[in-house]
This record gives sequence, C-alpha cells and structure tokens, in this order.
Amino acid sequence: MSSRLSDYHYDLPRELIAQRPPARREDSRMMVLHRAEQTIEHRQFRELKTFLQPGDLLVLNDTRVLPARRFSDDGLIEFLFLERLGPNRWKCLVKPGRKMRVGATARIDNVSLRVEEITDDGERIVTSDKDADLYAGGAMPLPPYINRLSDEKDAARYQTVFAHAAGALAAPTAGLHFTPKILSEIPHTFVTLHVGPGTFLPVRSENIAEHRMHAERFSISQEAARKINNARRVVAIGTTTVRTLESARRKGEEILAQEGATSLFIYPPYHFQAVDVLLTNFHLPRSTLLMLVSAFAGREFLLRAYERAIRDRYRFYSYGDCMLIV
Repeated sequence: MSSRLSDYHYDLPRELIAQRPPARREDSRMMVLHRAEQTIEHRQFRELKTFLQPGDLLVLNDTRVLPARRFSDDGLIEFLFLERLGPNRWKCLVKPGRKMRVGATARIDNVSLRVEEITDDGERIVTSDKDADLYAGGAMPLPPYINRLSDEKDAARYQTVFAHAAGALAAPTAGLHFTPKILSEIPHTFVTLHVGPGTFLPVRSENIAEHRMHAERFSISQEAARKINNARRVVAIGTTTVRTLESARRKGEEILAQEGATSLFIYPPYHFQAVDVLLTNFHLPRSTLLMLVSAFAGREFLLRAYERAIRDRYRFYSYGDCMLIV
C-alpha cells in the first residue's frame, strides 16, 4: 500500500475523455474486476443484474445537481454558486478571480453582486442588491475536462433518473447509467450526499495522508438504514455512496438513520465496513476518487485495469464507461 501521490498516476490520451454521454444511458461498457481471482471481464452495463446475488441491495445517491453555473451579463465573469447563505447572500467560485476582489461588482440578470469576503479557499461571499434565485436560468456545472458549455441535453443527461434532493455541484456519475426499467428490476434504496467542490480538489502533498477533504452533507432515512442493515451484500453505486455508508457505519455496528456531514478521506490501506461491491466510473489520475477505488480493489490491480481500459479504448470520466468491482 502506498501513501505517495505519484503512485496514483497514469497517462490518459485526451481523446478517451468522454465529451458526450452515450446515445442511451444503458449503452455504457462495464469492466468487471474480480478481486479474489485478480481477473478482468469486459461486459455491458445492462448486464449488471447477472453479477448480483439473492439478498444484494443496491444503494444509490439521489442528490440532484443544481444549475449552478452562471455568467455575468457582460460575459466576463463566470460564477459557480456553491450555496445560498441567506437572503441576498451567496457563497460562490468565480473566474477570473483577479477581477473579483473584495468590493468588486458584477451583474447577473440585472441583479448587482458585490464581493464582501474571500475565504481561505478562494471562495467569494457575495451579496446581491435584491433577493433573487440565482440558480434560475443557470446551467449544469459540467466538469472542466468536458471542453464545452452545457446545453439542453446535459440538463437531462448530467442528472440521474432518480435525482431527488437538490444540492449537488456535480453528478454522482456511477448513477448516470441507470434507467427506470433497470432500476425497477433490482432491489435498491437511496441515500443522499450533496457532492461539493471539495471532492474534486487536487491532492497537492506527495504524502496523501496530509490531504484534507472538505465536509459534504449527507442523510440516510430510517427505511434506507433498515434495508442496508438487512442486506446480504451492499452494492454501492459510486464513490459518494461509499463515503456516506462508511461514514455512517463507523459510528456503530448498524447504520442508523441520520443527517450529518462527512470529510472522510478513503485511501489504502482502508478497511471497508459497510460496502461489499462497488460500481464506479473511471477517475482522474492522482484524485481522491482514484485513491478510494484503489483502497477497494487494490492499487496495483486497479492500475493494471486502467491500463487495460486505455488499451481497449474505454471512455473515461463523468460521461464515460463504468467498472464493477466484486
């Protein structure tokens, strides 16, 4: 097990970064990693059900992505609205930051915004001259490796079909492959973790143990807790679900209904207590998400699988293909 950042690197040809989703959600390829045998299969996502056993329970994150990206009326400033702090008060990220120092102003839909504070993380606290819903008319906050602005298709496809609780700044992308039909055929339940910008912050220290995750809000209902505790195997759909369940299970033998926040950073050698099987997309090199999946699958085995995925031209990242780890 390695705690060195450089041991979580791989080289990806840029043409393998998916810029659009597949024609249909269920058309994604699915690489299957068998941990015990250290073997790899190449399947389609629509075959997921064939790898499940009686008593298995899928757990999915039902967070809903906010249309948080806005541009100033003159087109010069890009805003990503992270949180509404109260009437006329917001937390946001801006580009370019040099144009939005304390006291600077910009307008969106003729609403004036003024920078009141810059946090240690570079976030802006802004106030508006009138109470307005700045998410209205906003666009999906597509990740920066998707080299285009979001459009009407993204409003549907960068959102899971089961998205319910609004609050995320990025989609729980492993859930994007599901259709209502596929989900209806598999026992499942939902938890909620609102994906924030901290999930995607780069790890800057060569010793990954020094990295600190930002806290993200999560909730588990009483019904979900009961189903999870009664499951034979828990099949987590995505890394956000893993972090939710592992954060909850650390507090006791059973998962309890709860609301809270987690800053849990999972990396090797982490001992999983709540999750037995994982469905996830392919993640960026040196990212906390890659480290989490390395802890689950084994770093060397996972990186061999990534090499195979590159050789076999899998599609990577948010709109890309997926990996089932059993």
